[in-house]
Amino acid sequence: MENQIILIDKPAGLSSFGVVARVRSQLKTEFGHKVKVGHTGTLDPFATGLLIILSGKMTKKSNEFLKLDKVYEATLKLGFISTTGDPEGEIEKYQKTDQEEPKTLKEPSLAEIQSTLKSFLGKITQTPPKFSAIKINGQRAYKLARAGKDFEIPSREVEIYDIKILDYNYPTLKIRCHVSSGTYIRTLAKDIGEKLNTGAYLTTLRRTKIGNYDIKDARML
Repeated sequence: MENQIILIDKPAGLSSFGVVARVRSQLKTEFGHKVKVGHTGTLDPFATGLLIILSGKMTKKSNEFLKLDKVYEATLKLGFISTTGDPEGEIEKYQKTDQEEPKTLKEPSLAEIQSTLKSFLGKITQTPPKFSAIKINGQRAYKLARAGKDFEIPSREVEIYDIKILDYNYPTLKIRCHVSSGTYIRTLAKDIGEKLNTGAYLTTLRRTKIGNYDIKDARML
């Protein structure tokens, strides 16, 4: 069928638009003509996991999928920050702005991690990263950021339903989080790091659920 919902397990290093292009090419080969294809919410190139692709007439329903909540598994590296919030940015040791020189950071205890994560549950205000696909005056924020432009991104209210620690071995913290649509995990990681006074950025990110759609039902490209 041309009009379908296609669940893809996106590999690292490929953009969401790259996935769409591959699926479009595969469908053209299968049906012998061009098929309209679109995705329902991007994943950063370094991230992996569930991407919902719509084809044919189903593309008209993309907004219905955009509003679904999501589940991610994320690995944070404490003690460091990234200009993009992920491995693709410039990485440097964390230090508070009022410090003249970097100091040895205190290693947070498991109890401190748990308490900090708990403080993010519920409705919170986030400022999305400048290296994101959000449009500012018609242009993608990441393009403006790469060009060195000065701009601000409006904050937004999102909801964190649940955060669980999967593993903690300083400086590596692995978590699973269930969040509302519009939540940026890169921003969440950055905010967690600041609250812990260690800084943090994402080293890996994997989306495992979108609404009731699960990664176990997805196929590789």
